Amino acid sequence: MHQEEHEVAVLGAPQGSGPVMSTVVNIRSETVVPDHIVWSLFNTLFFNPCCLGFVAFAYSVKARDRKMVGDVTGAQSYASTAKCLNIWAVDLYVRVLCFYLGRAPCWASPACR
Repeated sequence: MHQEEHEVAVLGAPQGSGPVMSTVVNIRSETVVPDHIVWSLFNTLFFNPCCLGFVAFAYSVKARDRKMVGDVTGAQSYASTAKCLNIWAVDLYVRVLCFYLGRAPCWASPACR
């Protein structure tokens, strides 16, 4: 029979005295910044007291522009402002709607007759 000999080298410290090279890969995570443009457009078309919906729409477009350029901080700032304006627009609209619906019509009131 044929017999083979295998030699195993013991791994130790690196043989070279040069610096150890390493590679670092930075993976940029895409930060999702909601621009609230659909909500702003809806408020512009339907709930637009004091033009808050239109102003919110303008800030939403600015947030989208900043996001496309890569300015995440600017996009977050404009998106936050658009969100606040949208909340105020809906809140003001609901309050005015409740005020008008809560009032009795004039023809039902005895004072109007």
